[in-house]
Amino acid sequence: MRARICSFFRLGSVLALALTMASLGPVAQAQTRMTYKSALAGTAYHQMGSELAQAIRQGSDETLLLTNEESQGSVQNIQEVMNRQERYVFTAPPALVAQAQAGEGVFASHDRERFGAIRGLFPVPSLTMHFVMAGDDGTTSIDALSGKHVLIGRGTFSAGEAARYFRLFGLEDSVRLADASITNGPEALREGRIDAFVTASSYPTPNVIETASLVPITLVSFTAEQIAQTGAVPQVIPGGTYPGIAQPTRTTSMPVVAYTTKQMDVETAYRLTKFFWEQQPWLAEQSAWWGSVTPDLLTHLTTPLHPGARRYYEEAGMELPAHVR
Repeated sequence: MRARICSFFRLGSVLALALTMASLGPVAQAQTRMTYKSALAGTAYHQMGSELAQAIRQGSDETLLLTNEESQGSVQNIQEVMNRQERYVFTAPPALVAQAQAGEGVFASHDRERFGAIRGLFPVPSLTMHFVMAGDDGTTSIDALSGKHVLIGRGTFSAGEAARYFRLFGLEDSVRLADASITNGPEALREGRIDAFVTASSYPTPNVIETASLVPITLVSFTAEQIAQTGAVPQVIPGGTYPGIAQPTRTTSMPVVAYTTKQMDVETAYRLTKFFWEQQPWLAEQSAWWGSVTPDLLTHLTTPLHPGARRYYEEAGMELPAHVR
């Protein structure tokens, strides 16, 4: 009899627990926290990181959380692969990732094998080169930078590209480079401590808008032949994008991709990629630069997709280039 009573109470406890769980609804999925690194605070890409973190949090019902950390730029983002692996997401141009995996340039002293673990997830808005000068000429040629004091920043994609362009167009010995962070550009230009600065970001970029609000600016516009010489993707910044620049500015751009490493588990990479594309229309409503992101940009990848990301694209019926599979 006593055994039957104990059994009855045990059964009652189980039923009570089941009823309680049912009243609470589906069991919440555990949260997964990740670090996301893109660019310096105050830049367009850092703002994009905040927007992306919000979109992923909303799309995943707060089960995927991105912490948007400030970064010195793409070079630092890639270098941190040496120390961060499983839950690390970062942005970089595919060409720079290829350079790291080949052990070239600033990555020559690093372990190429660690960079070999980098895998693609999804594209983000492309980098657009901005050569910003003091003055109210609207647009001008790159030759106007000869003899000028120019800030190109440290450890950023724009710094490397600007130095390359100066060599390419015979300005290497006539341009004096300022040794400071690109975040100092607007104030330094306003105070006359520099004549120009170079930044790469999706347009309209906040630090160029800030500069144009402080002092009249002129943007460098390239010819079609010069753009072809750079080997970069042509980009036109429409007239009226920035105060005082009524004409279109012909410049270059570089695709940018969100990456992780192959140490990230397949399910997390799958869900992160899925929620990004599901939230992309919402992102485009918040900021115009997200509207330029399409799956076609995956053709610029120089490294394979993460298996979790590839699983999403295949399920969604998206065509993938053979080299990213």
